[in-house]
Amino acid sequence: MNNPLRTPEDYELLLYTLTEIFPSVRHSTMTFVRRGVSLARVAGELLFDQKFRLIVRERILYDRLTCIIDWYGYEVWKDTEKLYWYDSQPHPDDESLQSTQPHHKHIPPDIKHHRIPAPEISFIRPNLVALIREIVFKRYQFPLKIIRSSTV
Repeated sequence: MNNPLRTPEDYELLLYTLTEIFPSVRHSTMTFVRRGVSLARVAGELLFDQKFRLIVRERILYDRLTCIIDWYGYEVWKDTEKLYWYDSQPHPDDESLQSTQPHHKHIPPDIKHHRIPAPEISFIRPNLVALIREIVFKRYQFPLKIIRSSTV
């Protein structure tokens, strides 16, 4: 499958096989619910080791092929702590976000107001692939330790 957003059926297939495609996804509650002839809602959670989880909400339009993600919200949690989130709320007056407008990521400190560009997020590509990779990479990223051996 070259472009999972090619058709609604292709995107459904991606959503319902995430645990097979990505072994790091331990459990999925993702659903693709059609709301008429050209709209679907995607919602659910992806669970990872070490109590990481990704909460997903998307609105998919497919009145023309390929499908597009018309709206989204993605939240990444570790246990009960919200680590960061992505949304597509435009902020046209924020110069720092213009390179990826309206896509941006909320990060600490002051997570509600601290936003950075999100070049990996799109309306025309499946964002879940990039989000899963980001979680897996950051989760297993450990500080580099330099080990010194003493010679006698």
